[in-house]
Amino acid sequence: MEIGRSFTYIMEDQDWAKKVLLGGAITLIPIVGPFFAMGYVIEVMRNVIAGQETPLPALDDFGGKLVEGLKMWVIAFVYALPLVLLMMCAQSGSLVPALAGNLDPDVFQALTMLSLGVSVCFGCLLLLYSILMGLILPFALGRYAETGEFGAALRVGEFFGMLKDNVGPAIIVLLVNGLAASAAMLVGTIACGVGIFFTMFYAQLVMAFLYGALYRQAAVPRSAQL
Repeated sequence: MEIGRSFTYIMEDQDWAKKVLLGGAITLIPIVGPFFAMGYVIEVMRNVIAGQETPLPALDDFGGKLVEGLKMWVIAFVYALPLVLLMMCAQSGSLVPALAGNLDPDVFQALTMLSLGVSVCFGCLLLLYSILMGLILPFALGRYAETGEFGAALRVGEFFGMLKDNVGPAIIVLLVNGLAASAAMLVGTIACGVGIFFTMFYAQLVMAFLYGALYRQAAVPRSAQL
């Protein structure tokens, strides 16, 4: 995988600055802007999977990209549902002491320790699933970008197989994507705050390349890679 190129391929487009500025400006539009950006990410991923990283797609067909972005959000939300449930379970432990305030002090202390243990356990599961989701999502979104079929993004069993054969690159993509997002937030905040919309849009394009390249590599039969 070309990790370094994920940051530089954008600038291979002679109109890259214009597209990044316009894309960042569109994300400023309440509600619909971020969905448009997600739809653009799907289009970039589709190009990367096809081996046509540049030039970057045109920032047109607002409605089409908006619909694509909504579908991408729904796919991510489906995969994030266990996170929501684990978060609720982790928080529920804090309610036990509040509901048992009139009990014997020893019982109250025992319930407090129990609720703390429950919260810690679910917190660990929350962290583990967050990592797993970050590793699986590139394959799910890649499959959707390639096929255009919503249901194809939910074939979790196939994606576990892809992850098993590409666990090292998947971990690298997860880490690089996190670093790119963190750097974009830092630089954007320094640039008078509003710059974060443009730097985060750039980071999304980095993510699109990483996800597309990882999926493209994973989609090739293992025998063909050897």
